[in-house]
Amino acid sequence: MVKVKVGVLGATGMVGGRFIQFLKGHPWFELQALAASERSTGRTFAETVKWKLEGETFSQVADMEVRPAEPKALGDVDLVFSALPAEVAHKVEEDFARAGFTVFSNASSHRMDPDVPILNPEVNADHAYLVEEQRRRRKWEGAIITNPNCTTAILTLSVKPILDAFGLKRLFLVTMQALSGAGYPGVPSLDIVDNVIPYISREEEKVEKESLKILGSPEKPAEFRISASCNRVPTLDGHLEAVFAETEAEAEPAEVAEVLAKFEGEPQRLGLPTAPKPPIVVRAEMDRPQPRLDRWENRGMSVVVGRVRRDAALGGVKYLVLGHNTVRGAAGCSILNAELLKAKGII
Repeated sequence: MVKVKVGVLGATGMVGGRFIQFLKGHPWFELQALAASERSTGRTFAETVKWKLEGETFSQVADMEVRPAEPKALGDVDLVFSALPAEVAHKVEEDFARAGFTVFSNASSHRMDPDVPILNPEVNADHAYLVEEQRRRRKWEGAIITNPNCTTAILTLSVKPILDAFGLKRLFLVTMQALSGAGYPGVPSLDIVDNVIPYISREEEKVEKESLKILGSPEKPAEFRISASCNRVPTLDGHLEAVFAETEAEAEPAEVAEVLAKFEGEPQRLGLPTAPKPPIVVRAEMDRPQPRLDRWENRGMSVVVGRVRRDAALGGVKYLVLGHNTVRGAAGCSILNAELLKAKGII
């Protein structure tokens, strides 16, 4: 197979680093270009970046020059992965799509646009049809495809099998979100050490709106009601979420656990390179999942569910779900989106 040449926008940040890690040795994609803000351009990646990620180093890109985040600067790259901050991404991603690039974005800028899909591949692969509609409507050859907010990606992967099997009336969510979700340098130590911060700007609104778009259709969001309360906690990676679900049909905890454990989506059926098998890992221990122990399940691409039990107040079930926020909730999800669209012949 001739590999697709790809670039990374926002390559010097934490999510940019995850893109670099996951693209190393990828069977379908070849990393050809790194781009970032003006303060980083013109220097090599090694000269620019303070590498803060564990595991694989950036040796394969150390000597690559960091280019401006402009379409003309990326040469013959076929598609780009965007780890740009939202305030920058809106215009830059549109510039790239207008210039003919397919953009797989981790930014929130375009997620709620009616002709832009928020894809969580196992959950709503059928929303990929919006890409062609977007191209027709905007009269450009490129496209913008977003992945969900990190919290939303973890949540919706665990909720999809429950929604399909039992239906949903109401969903409540309390999150314990890792520091890496705030980027680098992130939250000041005097704010987070020995502390929990019960507020993350716009996070609750993102989770509520994005989840309904993903679990419904772009034209008609899902009709169940959802309420989220989001908190920053002093763990490095891995968002832990307590989920309380009122189901339409009666749902026994054992039945829910079985539905979750057996779930697979189109990425698994297609055998995509980054698709985790299984996408949802169900643990029986009463003290799991835990971020330090479970965030790297299947290279961080699976979510881990535990403590599935009856919720007497809602007449449904409650459980904990954990996912790696910069992998399943960011770079890994974007790469899986690109694999899905390539397998479907859309790119």
